[in-house]
Amino acid sequence: VAPNTKSVWLKNELVRVGLAESLCTYVMMVFGLGSVAQVVTGQGAFGQYLSINLGFGLGVAMGIHVGGKVSGAHMNAAVSFTMCTFGRLTWRMFPVYVFAQLLGSFLAAGTVYAVYYEAIHDYCGGNLTVTGVKATAGIFATYPAPYLSLLAGFIDQVFGTAMLLLCLMALSDQKNKPAAAGSEPVAVGLLVLLIGISLGSNSGYAINPTRDIAPRVFTAIAGWGADVFRSGNGWWWVPLVAPPIGGVLGAGVYKALVEMHHPPLSEQGGGLVEELEEETAPLEKPKNICANVCV
Repeated sequence: VAPNTKSVWLKNELVRVGLAESLCTYVMMVFGLGSVAQVVTGQGAFGQYLSINLGFGLGVAMGIHVGGKVSGAHMNAAVSFTMCTFGRLTWRMFPVYVFAQLLGSFLAAGTVYAVYYEAIHDYCGGNLTVTGVKATAGIFATYPAPYLSLLAGFIDQVFGTAMLLLCLMALSDQKNKPAAAGSEPVAVGLLVLLIGISLGSNSGYAINPTRDIAPRVFTAIAGWGADVFRSGNGWWWVPLVAPPIGGVLGAGVYKALVEMHHPPLSEQGGGLVEELEEETAPLEKPKNICANVCV
């Protein structure tokens, strides 16, 4: 007699979404932070800056495969905040997403620290520092370049996240040129890679509040101390505040300049009207947990 697998199904939407969002964030962050750890501790022998861009880009793609059909795989509180702002995610789900992303990011930081524990201590001689030649805190959280002011860094984070959400809106716009069905993880991963190789040098392109603050807290606990909050003229709050603002601005620009001006479907494709209406309908339902394509 086949076992009754239904008995282990989780029917509570909050739990299902939370678990999936935590796991996909964890996967994305392990690959992303792991790529940074390998580059830093390997001192160039096991990759360069591009390795980090690829690590986060491919990590995002894998994360979407892990949780995309359950939570939408936001993996980013700025994405969740933007989806709520534009009615694609109910506000009651927002705390669930944020908590899940924080948990996944924190656990990923701990995992990468454990995996690279000996490499990190061999590299820095056991002296865990935030700044300096042998600084290692940057493996886990972002820090501004020495020349970057807080204002310029704030603008950098707003703009980078705006580009992320603008392009995500385009990738999920069924009336425009969306990512082909099934290719969304690769498309979004390439978008993150593109942001990294074009807008990453000022401050490490956090563009994600939960991705930055959870590993930062982990490093404060794990031995780097309060310097992780003092460094960069108190930089820590910028990746928390700027990305949600940038996300709403970027998505708003796309809606204002493109999405709101699509002609009626009947003028676009005749027989495709019903099919496209069916595809876009979930984006307009307040009860829907996420948009078709999220990061």
